[in-house]
Amino acid sequence: MFENLMRKFVKFIDPKLERYRSHKPTSPAPKYTPKTLADFIDVLRRTPKSILSNRDRDRIAAIMSFDDRRVGHLMVPKNKMVFVGEKEILGPLVLDKLYKSGFTNFPVVDAKDKVLGIIHTEALNALEIKQTDRASKYLDPSVNYLHINDSLQFVVEEIERTNSYYFLVLNEENSLAGFFTIQMLLDYLLS
Repeated sequence: MFENLMRKFVKFIDPKLERYRSHKPTSPAPKYTPKTLADFIDVLRRTPKSILSNRDRDRIAAIMSFDDRRVGHLMVPKNKMVFVGEKEILGPLVLDKLYKSGFTNFPVVDAKDKVLGIIHTEALNALEIKQTDRASKYLDPSVNYLHINDSLQFVVEEIERTNSYYFLVLNEENSLAGFFTIQMLLDYLLS
């Protein structure tokens, strides 16, 4: 694990150090390779901000904590989600609510709040929706789930396995806890 992390760090930091390298070395530069995670963190702390910005430090910290992060740390909680009832008519008011939410996927639920599928805004944009069309007509019944305690590494594997970019998240009681997207993962790693 540590060796893999070090390779990623070197690949990331090497281009930033290029401007500080002398093209005519006067003497061989001492090579220092941290032996432990604590050594590595010490090197990061001592690296001048002219070489490694705060944003770069945050990216490195995100990569370093990747194995420790869980879906629950990044997901959108259930109380922030926008749901669509299966019998809801996709008229102007409902569509306006969906578009204004900023989300691109919406769980479709029955009268007992059981998730039946997902409506993707791509489907709503691509189709000619009549003011009498119900949500159930446009739902995608394939739903992918993650658990709140799944690791981000597991998420990467699930994205690859399912070719999905949107997941509903279940809590310890297997009740809906929120949702997770590939964009959240990318934002965590790249912002």
